[in-house]
Amino acid sequence: MKKTLLLIGAILCTLPMLAQPKLKADNIDEVLKAMTLEEKALLSCGRGWGMQLGGITGSAQILVPGAAGTTNAIPRLGIPATALPDGPAGIRINPTREGTTQTYYGTGFPVGTAIASSWDVELVENMTKAMGNEVLEYGADVLLAPGMNLHRNPLCGRNFEYFSEDPVVTGKIAAAYVKGIQSNGVGVSIKHFAANSQELNRNENDAIVSTRALRELYLKGFEIAVKDADPWTVMSSYNKLNGEYTQQSHDLLQKILRDDWGFKGIVMTDWGNKEGTVKAVYAGNDLMMPGSDVEQKRIVEAVKNGQLSMDDLDRNVRRILQYIVKTPHFRNYKYSDKPNLKAHAQAARAAATESMVLLKNEGESLPLASGKKVALFGASSVDFVAGGTGSGNVNKAYVIGLNDGLEHAGYVLDPVLKDYYQKYVDFKRVEMSAGSGAGSVLLGARKVPEAPLSRNFIDARVAGNDVAVVVIGRNSGEGADRRVDDDFNLTAAESQLLNDVCNAFHLAGKKVVVVLNIGGVIETNSWKNLPDAILLAWQPGQEGGDAVADVLSGKVNPSGKLTMTFPNTYMDHPSSLNFPRGTEQRGGGNMWGMRGGAPQKVKNLDYTNYDEDIWVGYRWFNTQNKAVSYPFGFGLSYTTFEYSKPVVKATSDGFTASVVVKNTGKVAGKEVVEVYVSAPKGGLEKPSRELKAFAKTKLLKPGESQTLTFKVSAYELASFNSAANQWETAAGEYTVFFAKNANCKCSSAKFSIKNPATFAVSNAYVK
Repeated sequence: MKKTLLLIGAILCTLPMLAQPKLKADNIDEVLKAMTLEEKALLSCGRGWGMQLGGITGSAQILVPGAAGTTNAIPRLGIPATALPDGPAGIRINPTREGTTQTYYGTGFPVGTAIASSWDVELVENMTKAMGNEVLEYGADVLLAPGMNLHRNPLCGRNFEYFSEDPVVTGKIAAAYVKGIQSNGVGVSIKHFAANSQELNRNENDAIVSTRALRELYLKGFEIAVKDADPWTVMSSYNKLNGEYTQQSHDLLQKILRDDWGFKGIVMTDWGNKEGTVKAVYAGNDLMMPGSDVEQKRIVEAVKNGQLSMDDLDRNVRRILQYIVKTPHFRNYKYSDKPNLKAHAQAARAAATESMVLLKNEGESLPLASGKKVALFGASSVDFVAGGTGSGNVNKAYVIGLNDGLEHAGYVLDPVLKDYYQKYVDFKRVEMSAGSGAGSVLLGARKVPEAPLSRNFIDARVAGNDVAVVVIGRNSGEGADRRVDDDFNLTAAESQLLNDVCNAFHLAGKKVVVVLNIGGVIETNSWKNLPDAILLAWQPGQEGGDAVADVLSGKVNPSGKLTMTFPNTYMDHPSSLNFPRGTEQRGGGNMWGMRGGAPQKVKNLDYTNYDEDIWVGYRWFNTQNKAVSYPFGFGLSYTTFEYSKPVVKATSDGFTASVVVKNTGKVAGKEVVEVYVSAPKGGLEKPSRELKAFAKTKLLKPGESQTLTFKVSAYELASFNSAANQWETAAGEYTVFFAKNANCKCSSAKFSIKNPATFAVSNAYVK
């Protein structure tokens, strides 16, 4: 009898468990009602890199080794864990795993500055379809990308991940990126929301930004991406914004992101645990990453003591459940762990070639005929930079350097130089790996410095070669901002090399080509007159060497254009007056405001005043008629294009426009048309012109034409009036420019708006 009673008791205890609902797409509220407070807190907090899942309750597992984080599972309710790997230039996971000899490489795609320079949303979407397939087939659910913070200043260490100094380029390229990834049934997390414009003390720095600059510049790209592409998630940034951490800002996450823009997904924190967990939950930051037991306990205690309402917690958890039911892990997708890396490498190569910017080409020095004998100079010809460091890096199978790429394309490299640079780079890598500054998980391996060469050695290389190619390389990444000396500016060794090579080869009547293997802006004005041609190759991914050779040889006609201004000097940027730099950077300052692991008292780390307001990039340079080295939107081609028949028509909601583009040169090519608008005088002070739309032609044969059309709404023409807390489109006459770059005096036409328009927003960030 006793055994029978025990059995009955066990059955009765089990029945409630058996009766629990299992998560489905159509029973989210039922599952939410069945969750305990502790389970809701668990689901609101994730786990980080290398951490097993668990917490107050939950299962212990690692879904994808090397993924930056995971969400927690609740098996009794059929709630699976989901995997969240980095990163912007390709999935970042561990290439090796215990118990298997298989490798799990990700394709190293071109970095953000590169793909944005293509100005080709179709190209970006096609490339990220391949990237998203790797997310799917490696068993992940959300790619922590794209990075889309504005290029406020050239020294930001993560500018290589980001797209532009302009919010329209940023938003449109980001939207294409999101669509490509999410077409695979996986998600993205657009980041870092918002005003994450520096690495130094990024965890605590307070960005002091006017409401107008926020709305028109730093938030606008995110707004475009949210409205055009519906990303699954948004990542709140580490920093404060006008005195409040972004992840704890109800104004930012609820009023602007959700109320004004209609965002329906989840918000997750960047990877770090702050004390204000409860405030973040209330603000609408749904998921704490990487999460911790402490944060779970804070949520539980806050609900119990009335500091946090159950309704607010339920709102967040409901959104997390809505996210989970879209994921491959919820769908039980049978991933292969074997994406087509060979095909994806070719997609990376194609995207890289379309993104390179031809800055100079005197006397048609490029393209180079196949079979030419090339004197290839520069340590970066071997120590080639495929992409930046930190979470924006990719564990890729290989990187094709420029030395290999040129040989693959049929060029004959000077054997003495080839041997010298290979041995030099090998030696320096060993030497640096043994030093105190070898690198770290975040900072990655250090860049090999330029090799010293005597003028006599360079002179000896002239006779046996047809042309000289000099490679200048830069790397940067998460954890530190760049420097002015020996980074933005050339190093002494680079300057000497460039001068000596140009002098030696020009004396013999031979050309010199410079290839810039960089992720962000460097100074070019002081030396650009020396070489005959300059190709900005960016950090073009693992196929970089072959991609550069494709462009140098003319196999691909360069069609990229700058998405940021190259100034004459660093201090020409108004933001340079208050961008944190100096001894703290030269001493190895990092994102935590520390040097050598020890806390340092560094001036002005607590806040950054964005005193330049809306005058960022070309908006400043054009309005002030200030000379630049290369303007925003600049890029040459091996052919020429003519614009004609500009037409602009006012509509009830803005304007429509068209222009005819004709290839007037001798080879096939593509052209980017940039549409700038000058607003009527009066009312709010505005830049002399602002980019409002852009498009890229198909590959046009010599003599072939294409008509490009554009549509811009009245809302897209509006400026933000902080005093009235609204967007305003003024009445009056507007001028539309169909331009080759921001300084171009190309085809134009006018239209008029008879009645002003206003667009209301939530009462947020009014200053």
